[in-house]
Amino acid sequence: MVWVSVILAGFCELFGVTMMNQLKTKRGPAPIIGLILGFASSFILLSYAMNSLPMGTVYAVWTGIGAFGGAIVGMIFYGESRDLKRLFFITLILVSVIGLKSVS
Repeated sequence: MVWVSVILAGFCELFGVTMMNQLKTKRGPAPIIGLILGFASSFILLSYAMNSLPMGTVYAVWTGIGAFGGAIVGMIFYGESRDLKRLFFITLILVSVIGLKSVS
C-alpha cells in the first residue's frame, strides 16, 4: 500500500505540473484549483510514504515519475521536442526509477 501512495503521489505531481502549464495558457480558477489540489495531494501522499520507506528512495521515485511523466505529457499534448537524445535520457530516468524500486 505504501508503494501505491508513492506512485499516486507521482501522478498527483504530474497533474499539478500539467495544471501549471494550463495556467500559463488559460487564466482562471480551474487551473489554479487543480494545481493546488495536485501538489497538496502529492505532498500528503509523499509524506505518508516516508513514514515507512527510506526518504531517498521515495523522493527519487516520486521525482522520476514526475519528470518522466511531465516530459511525456509535454511531447504528446504540447508539441515538445521528440529528439532522440531527449528520449534516451527520459528512458534512463524510467530505468533508474525501476532499478531503485527493485533494490528497495
